[in-house]
Amino acid sequence: MKRGNRLFSEEIFEKFNKEGVKYVIVGGVALVLHGVVRLTADLDLMLEMSEENLKRFISCMKALGYKPKAPVKAEDFINHANRKKWKEEKGMMVFSFYSLKRPWQLLDVFVDEPISFREVEKEIVWFRAKELKLPVISIRHLKILKKMAARPQDLADIEALEELEKLRENENKGN
Repeated sequence: MKRGNRLFSEEIFEKFNKEGVKYVIVGGVALVLHGVVRLTADLDLMLEMSEENLKRFISCMKALGYKPKAPVKAEDFINHANRKKWKEEKGMMVFSFYSLKRPWQLLDVFVDEPISFREVEKEIVWFRAKELKLPVISIRHLKILKKMAARPQDLADIEALEELEKLRENENKGN
């Protein structure tokens, strides 16, 4: 397989899937995969927050050459008390990683489960990209996350998702 033309996220998803990291794609990439045309610069993920899963996640990130954007060790993310403190004291909602090879490409992960991962997992929408299987948050749960964030872009994203749902509903009525 030619590696030179790969998207930065391909190597991440490949590694996560191989190592059994429980994750779901959220944010702008999820919107695009669901069919909303939108520019996005980063990759947003929600993880199942068990210590075992976070250890697998951090191991993958280190193996791929990713480092925390914040001045802490990657392993600090595993500790629930650290994440809780960052959220309460710094208002941190996501923890960002970057690669020295591609410092402009960020991977953001929620510091907690804004929606229970078990609930999200029940409605995962699976997409295929080449030989990769990608777990993507459902439109219903994506809209909930967007409502929680409530930034102008998130509100525009909700409108785009609702328009997409109407289009699909109309297409289904026509068949």
